[in-house]
Amino acid sequence: MAQDGPEQFDVVVIGAGFSGLYAIHRLRQQHSVVCFETGDGVGGTWYWNRYPGARVDIISVEYSYGFDEALQQEWRWPEYFSAQPALEDYANHVADRFDLRKHIRFSNPVTRMRFDGKTNRWHVHTANGDHVEARWVIAATGALHAPNEPAWPGRELFKGQVLHTTQWPREGMDLTGKRVALIGTGSTGVQATPIIAEQAAHLHLFQRTPAYSMPSGNRPLDPEFEAEWKANYAERRQQMLHTWGVSLIDYPTYCVADCTPEQQNEILEAAWHSKNAFQLMVAFADVMVNPAANAVVAEFARNKIRSIVKDPKTAELLCPTYPIGAKRLGNDKGYYESFNRDNVTLVDAKSAPIVAFTEKGLRTTDAEYEFDVIILATGFDAVTGAMSRIAIEGPDGQTVTEKWSEGPTTYLGAMIAGFPNLFMIHGPLTPGAQAQMITAGEWQVNWTADIIEDLESRGVARIETTPEAEQWWAQQVNAAAAMTVHNLADSWYNAKNIEGKKGGFMIYVGGFPEYTRACTEAVAGGYRGFVLTPEPATAPA
Repeated sequence: MAQDGPEQFDVVVIGAGFSGLYAIHRLRQQHSVVCFETGDGVGGTWYWNRYPGARVDIISVEYSYGFDEALQQEWRWPEYFSAQPALEDYANHVADRFDLRKHIRFSNPVTRMRFDGKTNRWHVHTANGDHVEARWVIAATGALHAPNEPAWPGRELFKGQVLHTTQWPREGMDLTGKRVALIGTGSTGVQATPIIAEQAAHLHLFQRTPAYSMPSGNRPLDPEFEAEWKANYAERRQQMLHTWGVSLIDYPTYCVADCTPEQQNEILEAAWHSKNAFQLMVAFADVMVNPAANAVVAEFARNKIRSIVKDPKTAELLCPTYPIGAKRLGNDKGYYESFNRDNVTLVDAKSAPIVAFTEKGLRTTDAEYEFDVIILATGFDAVTGAMSRIAIEGPDGQTVTEKWSEGPTTYLGAMIAGFPNLFMIHGPLTPGAQAQMITAGEWQVNWTADIIEDLESRGVARIETTPEAEQWWAQQVNAAAAMTVHNLADSWYNAKNIEGKKGGFMIYVGGFPEYTRACTEAVAGGYRGFVLTPEPATAPA
């Protein structure tokens, strides 16, 4: 039976990744909630990224939910750094265990939204024709969701198969005997290379910028380690929230200059073999803030590459020249070793860029290559891409895309001036992927839900932020970044991975404790940086 007018809900959640799932669980306790998800399943990043080698780089006992003690105790991770199938299984288990699917409409992306300033409600429209009206919208759209596919001409001419790594078939791909091109050496390319190399007749890896990567040390999860974590989970979760990256990495107090060259090498060797993906970045207290200290660690990493890769020319091409940690550090199982195989060729796409697809493969400025399969590990329109691809219109008619034409602006990464009652989780100018995202996402969802519940109890119809508050927060974000080596490399952190994309540094790198302090103090200080509009008074009967 046809319905008159839009469906009515209290809250719309966009995205059924880990933050979206928890937002449904937390908010449905007091509100009517509907979630729209582009994919046909839950898991977000771990639904889309099922390419060979896809694996988390945070130990799984940390990279998991902490909101339910029974869930923490019952779930068993097979490995220290779980692979994509285990992470997707976990997301599905959570969705089933807490009966979240009844709130989710799958294969149904949000296409446009409009805020009605008279009713203080959002009108949300989807690809499947849904029209929903809601007071609050929570965008849990993910920082790494919108794929970046290079616009080289001639793609329709290629007779083989082309796919982005986010389009990897659920049933997998048999690359046995195939001539394969893998384009990109970010985290995805680093993880996929060793596995594809084992399958393909020949693999050409096209590298524009080399990546730092270190061995993941992945192995089956030790039962004693698991038992010890489960016995102290509550305490560990609190400890994590008070660390810079929401992860219990060892953070030393000594700097590079405090150590002799021999001590430096001993510390760096221990970090390299630590079986912790990011220990090298924090081997000394000043790696990320002192270029001279960073240079010591970076040269150590380059020498590791030179010691692993047998061909000196290939080894030098694989050696990054930017500061280590300025771009996301990879973790791998046999990445550099892959270049010792006879069936792997490294192509320098910086000196000879790819210019076009051809009928048989790819053409660069100095050669043509023939392939059966071309795999695009070319990353994402990160941080802002998913939000910018929705036509989001505020009460004055301005869209988010127009607002962000010169780069994203937010207050605390949570709200955008001119777009009331719209909250983002892991939005631009939050710690984002610089923090362990499940626990950090839980914190942000709780902070957001507390605000919604408080405002409703006080009869507030509308909350928004101001350009002045956005400007203040941008200053905090830029000041934090300026103290680090992050600005010394082009990456998705600063939007430099997308040609023509504008914007400064899009991640808050001042540490999660400082971020949560700013959020908490803003609310406790009388909603500093926000503007609250009460419900209109009703006339007496």
